[in-house]
Amino acid sequence: MESMRTNPDYTVIYNDDDIVVLNKRSGLLIAADRYDENAPRLDKEAEKEFGALFAVHRIDKDTSGIVIYAKNAEAHRSLSMQFENRKVEKVYHCLVHGYPTWQTEHVEAKLLADGDSKHRTVLSKEGKSAVTDFRNLGKVGPYTWIEAKPHTGRTHQIRVHLNSLGLAIVCDPLYSGNQHPVFLSEIKKRWNGDESQERPLLSRLALHAYKLTVAHPKTGERMTFTAPYQKDMEATRKQFKSIFGVDPQEENQD
Repeated sequence: MESMRTNPDYTVIYNDDDIVVLNKRSGLLIAADRYDENAPRLDKEAEKEFGALFAVHRIDKDTSGIVIYAKNAEAHRSLSMQFENRKVEKVYHCLVHGYPTWQTEHVEAKLLADGDSKHRTVLSKEGKSAVTDFRNLGKVGPYTWIEAKPHTGRTHQIRVHLNSLGLAIVCDPLYSGNQHPVFLSEIKKRWNGDESQERPLLSRLALHAYKLTVAHPKTGERMTFTAPYQKDMEATRKQFKSIFGVDPQEENQD
């Protein structure tokens, strides 16, 4: 394993001869996209450092967090089969508007990708099976931290399943009508800054791929990788912890 290093687009979590695990920023595609061939791509940027990479799964462009790539055909085959056979454990953290009354929810609802004019995924009996488990990690003012464990890998699965529960992720450009960023001045009672100069704590999709557990393609060893929050989401977490005493990372400890 090589030591961690930083790039504006990603941080290296783990790297060996067979796989590389990256923590990507929001706004990057992880592979080619048919709707925007010229959009910034994580794989193209990372290949400058690691050589040819093989995508084995996807996370949304606007989602930050863990992405794993294979470095050779054997690793690609092994990892692809693990994702296809649902042998991979995925944990996401997100910040949603409002506060659900439940502590856990299990959602099984079929999803149809590219189901409307905005290329959104929709609930449909003609769609593919999709399963997500949700856990309430704690209320923070007008928001709630939520843990999501998708057991399938459908496009926008977490976002649509949350919508089916009446919830929307903060600053979701597709599935939420509320694009208002998170401002500290609107949450902290004694805030003495200049509102005209204030920058939002968080102004992008508040969804982060937090943990990923796979079997190493060569050794078979079960490995769990954790991606620290990006700077904007981390700043939000710290402020909310200070104000409300709730920390989604502490709540998520095994």
